[in-house]
Amino acid sequence: MSSDHLDFLQNALTKNNFIVTPGIQRAFLQYLHLMQRWNQVYNLTTILNTEEMIMLHIIDSLSIGPYLQGNRIIDVGTGAGLPGIPLALMHPEKHITLLDSNNKKIHFLTQVLIDLKIKNIEIISSRCENFHPEQRFDSILSRAFASLKVMLQTTQHLLKKHGQFLAMKGSYPTQELLDIPQGFKVHAIHPLQLHGSHAERHLICLEKETSWEK
Repeated sequence: MSSDHLDFLQNALTKNNFIVTPGIQRAFLQYLHLMQRWNQVYNLTTILNTEEMIMLHIIDSLSIGPYLQGNRIIDVGTGAGLPGIPLALMHPEKHITLLDSNNKKIHFLTQVLIDLKIKNIEIISSRCENFHPEQRFDSILSRAFASLKVMLQTTQHLLKKHGQFLAMKGSYPTQELLDIPQGFKVHAIHPLQLHGSHAERHLICLEKETSWEK
């Protein structure tokens, strides 16, 4: 990565009010470099321009940081590690599990953890419905994983009592919100503004209905 890319990253972080140490900034760029290199074989992302990757992978992932709840978090259908890896680098006090069923992507994620020496991430190769951890999670994250209905149905067994689902979406998901199954409710909807990008982003925060919880 060039010094121009570092300058672009620093400007993007500043515009979006993120205070990030130089070490973490270098880790962000190293992560993107690994993604670009592995993408030639593993089809990790359709975004190939480094500046777009900074905005739509790094800044986008960090934008949900203020809404994380608790220290035990799972990123379902994480793919190339988004939003989990940028969030783990930014929030070393949180333990983040990356869950995906694609073995090629698991291989890539494993290499990222080795190269970046990330200590607060666990990688699980499994489908959501087949994963049954000993401890449930405070927050369940998804980004380009599935519809809200499918997300809730396949991951509900992973959530702690009073935990939350955080679904990252592009445009306002009107139809998906109408299809939310019984037993769940929308807690909040946050428009996410990425300064430096025209991308439309929304964060849908959901929870289980108290009377429905087991």
